[in-house]
Order: sequence, then C-alpha cells, then structure tokens
Amino acid sequence: MRHALAAVLAAFSISSVAQTAPASPAPGPIAQAVAADMGDLMTLYRDLHANPELSEHEVNTAAKLAKRLKAMKFDVTEKVGGTGVVAVMRNGSGPVLLIRADMDGLPVVEQTGLPFASKVRTKTPEGVETGVMHACGHDTHMTAFIETAKLLSSMKDQWQGTLVMILQPAEEVGKGARMMLEDGLYTRFPRPTHAIAFHDAANLSAGVIGYTPGYALANVDSVDIVVKGVGGHGAYPQTTKDPIVLAARIVTSLQTLVSREQEPQDPAVVTVGSFQAGAKHNIIPDEARLLLTVRSYSDETRERLIKGIERIARGEAIAAGMPEDHMPKVTVKDEFTPSTYNPPAFAETMAGKLRAHFPAERVVQTPAVMGGEDFGRFYRADKSINSFIFWVGGVPADQMAKARAGQISLPSIHSPFWAPQADKVIGTASEAMTVLALDILKKD
Repeated sequence: MRHALAAVLAAFSISSVAQTAPASPAPGPIAQAVAADMGDLMTLYRDLHANPELSEHEVNTAAKLAKRLKAMKFDVTEKVGGTGVVAVMRNGSGPVLLIRADMDGLPVVEQTGLPFASKVRTKTPEGVETGVMHACGHDTHMTAFIETAKLLSSMKDQWQGTLVMILQPAEEVGKGARMMLEDGLYTRFPRPTHAIAFHDAANLSAGVIGYTPGYALANVDSVDIVVKGVGGHGAYPQTTKDPIVLAARIVTSLQTLVSREQEPQDPAVVTVGSFQAGAKHNIIPDEARLLLTVRSYSDETRERLIKGIERIARGEAIAAGMPEDHMPKVTVKDEFTPSTYNPPAFAETMAGKLRAHFPAERVVQTPAVMGGEDFGRFYRADKSINSFIFWVGGVPADQMAKARAGQISLPSIHSPFWAPQADKVIGTASEAMTVLALDILKKD
C-alpha cells in the first residue's frame, strides 16, 4: 500500500479490533477448492515474493499473471495504464464486477529471514540504490486474485454477468488507478456496477476479516513549503532574514490547523516530516524547506487544510517582515491518494454475506485509518458503483497472543520484518472474494 500506509494498521488498537480466529466448522466446497489449490498458490506466492518490482516497472509480474489469466479463458489486455492488466470474462447479462489486485513492491531491504526472501536490488527513480520487497503484502493480493479468477472461471454455471479483473500497477505511489482510468478502463472495457478488493492487515489475526462502512482510508497529500530568507553571517543576524526561524514558526503554527481549527469528530493529520536548511554552523541560509504529509477524509476538509497551510505560511512570513517577493512557496504534489469510501449500505450487505459464510467472529468492524489506498479512485470515477475494500488479517495467532500480552511489538506493513501468514491470508481472501462475487453475480 502506498507509503501512506506504512503505519496504517499499527494505528488500529490491538485491544479493540484484534481477534483470534476461532476453530472453523467443516469447510464448504469453496474452502475445499482453495485448500486443494494451496500448494500451487504458495509456489506462486513465493515466486512473487522473491521477485518484486517497483511501481511502474511491474513488467515480469504482469506478464506471468496475464499468462495464467489467458489459460483460464479470460479475454486479456496487457499494458493498460502502463503495466496494468485487464481480464474480462462475459457470462450472459447481469452486473459487471471489477475485482482488483495491486502489483508493485516497495524500496525496502527485506529482513524477514524467510528462505524465499527478496534479494532484488535496483535504483529508485531518484537514483537511490535499494532493495525491493513486497512489504505491503501485494504478493498475497495477487495470489488470492489468481485463485479467485480460477474459481469463478470454473463456476460459470453459478453466476451470470461480466467479470472485469484488473491487475493494477503503481499503487504505492498513488498513480496506478488513475493511469488505468485515463487509459480507458471504463470506456475500452465493460463499465463496472460493483468493485471489490482486499488488503492484508498487520494488526488482525490471520484469517480474520475486517471491514469499515463509509470512509475507510484517507486522502493523502504531500506538500512542500519553500521558505525564503536573506542569508548571511551567523554573527550578524541583524543583516539577514533568517528562514530557519521563520520555518520554525510555520511548523509551530501548523499544529493549530488540527488542534484549533478542525472539528474534533472529523479526523485530520498535518505532519512535518522533514525540515531542511543550512550547511554550516555560522551561516544563516537563504532558504529552508519543509516536507509535509496531510491526511483527511472528506474533500472539503482536504481543501480547508491545504488553504490553511498556505495562509499560515504567508501570514508568518508577513509577521517576520518578509517582502512580497520572499513569500513562501507552497506546492501540493500532483500525485495524491484520494480517500477510499465504502458506501455504508453496500458495506454492511457485503459484511453480512461474509458473516453468513464464515463464523461470525471472523468478521469484525474496524475503524477507519489515516493511510491511503488508490482503490478509492474507481468509485470516485463513477459514484453509482457499489465499492467495497476489506482487510484480511495476517498475524500468526501465537504472535498476536504475545502482542496482546505486551510481550512483543508487531511490525507494521511497509516494515522490512513484515511477513504475513500467507496461506491464511490467501486462503481467506480467495474464499471471501469468491463468495462476494457469487452473490453480486447471482443468477436470477
């Protein structure tokens, strides 16, 4: 999940949402089919895990999964929105269901100790040499996606309508969904009436499903503030306009955007993640730079926060006596992750279907988080779509018990130590998505 989600699931309260999956009754036919395929699925998972590719470079990943989809008799189109894959299966009249998985890895050096741990090395677009790891669990997403496609393609007598299964690039940088939409996802291919996806969770026991009606994930913006000044010798500050002092005032005042201007029932985050200025002890620089992450749920709150940042930066500069041509420059990055919204009635309907299929204790409502996920763009592009993203826990039961007892701390997603209990995530997600798909596409 996007860098925004690095601390997402760690933000959930273990005591409030973490559950231990109880013993299940005898498995039904879908669970039996998944269990029969688990050997092949784990082979695929280990291959994907060991060979991650960074955002917009998912060439080999897309090719190997497209080959599997073609073998299932999907009509497959590659290179949609870059490296994206769209697989369509028509099965009579009825709803059009979009099922999505994301493909990209992260610039993280893996430290899980797994025998199939990634050893991939590459350079980021910024030229930084790094390892690459599926630290967000996209390898489990893709594997469950493939199993869901296989099950549904073999069960065409049980559903009617159209499946549009997409493998999306560049989720981690917030670009992939937009690129696929701009490349004609809703015009070149059947336009969805429904859309579903899942994400693995680093705070739920393996096999537990979490869901959130309404806003589930946040708007995520990256904002740069360039604070201008007049540099000079540190011994003669009266001859300068110190951008470090001004930037420090801006940092302090920004804290009031949430604490004093934001409705407490409407969560928001404004974090200054980087403060860059100066190069030597005795030199006052002529510039300082602040890097912010800004998070919200509604578009109205997002706009108010951004305008507030601009107002505070300018106001502090005026108070410091900066001339008009030295006003701070505030830049909101073009790429942002919009909030993800589960229409509440549809979310509760989907949760009800999952509770009817799984033991009810395995399906829990979880609070919204301040992480980002660009799956929300598919709903935003057409708000008539019934859209639903849910979580599938990946924490082994013994680790969860120790965490609840305060004996260990759990790694979050995006951590170099995150290694979900993959068979539980893949098995549960495959079964859940198949159950939901069969309900959405049920025959008259």
